[in-house]
Amino acid sequence: MPNDTLRREIIIAAAFFALGFFILPFAIYWVGRELIGNYSTDATAGALALAEGIWADLLSFRLAAWVLVLTPYALAQLVRLTRRLWLAAPL
Repeated sequence: MPNDTLRREIIIAAAFFALGFFILPFAIYWVGRELIGNYSTDATAGALALAEGIWADLLSFRLAAWVLVLTPYALAQLVRLTRRLWLAAPL
């Protein structure tokens, strides 16, 4: 039973890390472009350039990039904790 729980947690963490690593940079670019405008005046700077910048910052161990990528998992854990506390609260 503990192995099943650990395996499930690893799968959840990997899925949310993949979401933060692959999807979130492009979502940030799209929302930013819609709200603010182009990411850069350079014609070659697009969504992939922003994603590459975030990925390079991850390899450089920059805190902001790690927070960005790990935010989906942290939010999922916060939701799970809130749900558990809500259901455990006596009426």
